Amino acid sequence: MHDAPPSPLAAEPEPLSHGLKQRHLTMLGLGGVIGAGLFVGSGAGIAVAGPGIVLSYLIAGALAMLIMRMLGEMSAAMPASGAFSVHAERALGRWAGFSVGWLYWFLLVVVLAVEATGAARIAHGWVPGVPQWTWVLVFMLVFTGANLAAVKNFGEFEFWFAALKVGAIVLFLVLGVLAIVGLLPDTDPVGLTNLTGRGGFLPNGWEGVVSGVLAVIFAFGGLEVVTIAAAESEDPARNVARAVRSAVWRILLFYVGSMLVIVTLLPWTSMKPGESPYVAVLDAIGVPAAGQVMNVVVFVALLSALNANLYGSSRMIFSLAERGEAPKGLLRITAGGVPRRAVLASVAFGFVSVLLNLKWPDSVFLYLLNSVGAVLLFVWGLIAVSQLRLRRRIEREEPETLTLKMWGFPWLTWTALAGMAAVLVLMLTDDAARPQVLWSGSATGAVLLVAGVRELRDRRR
Repeated sequence: MHDAPPSPLAAEPEPLSHGLKQRHLTMLGLGGVIGAGLFVGSGAGIAVAGPGIVLSYLIAGALAMLIMRMLGEMSAAMPASGAFSVHAERALGRWAGFSVGWLYWFLLVVVLAVEATGAARIAHGWVPGVPQWTWVLVFMLVFTGANLAAVKNFGEFEFWFAALKVGAIVLFLVLGVLAIVGLLPDTDPVGLTNLTGRGGFLPNGWEGVVSGVLAVIFAFGGLEVVTIAAAESEDPARNVARAVRSAVWRILLFYVGSMLVIVTLLPWTSMKPGESPYVAVLDAIGVPAAGQVMNVVVFVALLSALNANLYGSSRMIFSLAERGEAPKGLLRITAGGVPRRAVLASVAFGFVSVLLNLKWPDSVFLYLLNSVGAVLLFVWGLIAVSQLRLRRRIEREEPETLTLKMWGFPWLTWTALAGMAAVLVLMLTDDAARPQVLWSGSATGAVLLVAGVRELRDRRR
């Protein structure tokens, strides 16, 4: 009697280490998305939306929550180091897994340069005698070493980095609420003046809210890494389900709660793009050296994101190599279960990106950055389409693996797809965002062309 053939949905045993614990995944889900985009970039959103930025974050956060719920459903049923790239391949074919995997890897290694350069700029301000490029080199070497060591070391690094960021936001929310109700020294209750004055809650109407969505939606990028990391935990299916459940709600609370505190305490007209609204609030409530305090928080946030993105990019390219979509030489694993060559390949391209950012920040690197500016929406779109295709197959073939289900399937999945399409259309109508869509569309088209050529070649064989 022959054994039954394996289900097409069954995941291959993961060759990597299983050194990540539940607390690592939970904090990675919370901390991986909290970065400079929130602490500094939110000022640009407030400047265009006013107090309506709260609605902008609710809309963008709701879309991110739907994507993470879909991804959590598939990752709990089929945990893999390539996460959504593997899901796309199973749902749509090799071209989809190849395309989304390489685009996401490209996105992470380019963003590495922004994070490393930003952290180096802050460190150079503290120690002007050390050149900025030296700080970049130090950070890249330190985190390369952390990622080459056992995966539990990466988990510990990220756990404590994320804990500092989460702690900073919780403290900010507590101080902000106390200031709003007038319980801090030398403060009076502020009431609703800043929410209803200066043009009202929506001073620029719903157009301002929509512009705010465009300004903040990409700040939610990074949540996906938790589903990649789940494959290296002791119980991937259960751990990823728990991490996704806890992360999405808390992230939304942190983001929306922070914005509500900021626009309640301070007039929205005082916000300036490029300046941290968090610093403005801390200054207003009398926190000593608020600027330096927030510099430390942003510094930690950048290093945390650098660490998480290096990890995510190495696991993604390793997964591509496992499926024959990247050079097989990247499959070398250390005795501790770490894909050493995949880590080195990712950091090597990261170094190139950093050099381009230091040498040509307003020309070559700007084009490179624009080419990944809207890639996240393409990745999210394929996640949604993959979930639409795989959900029915999982229900039919392995219903017992559906431990985490997408809400309101399939209607909310279609709603998320419509939301992403709307964001792309709005970006095309926005002068500042249009270059990102065009350049990202070109990069996506190039990868899809390569995927198509590979598909035709394989069929001829």
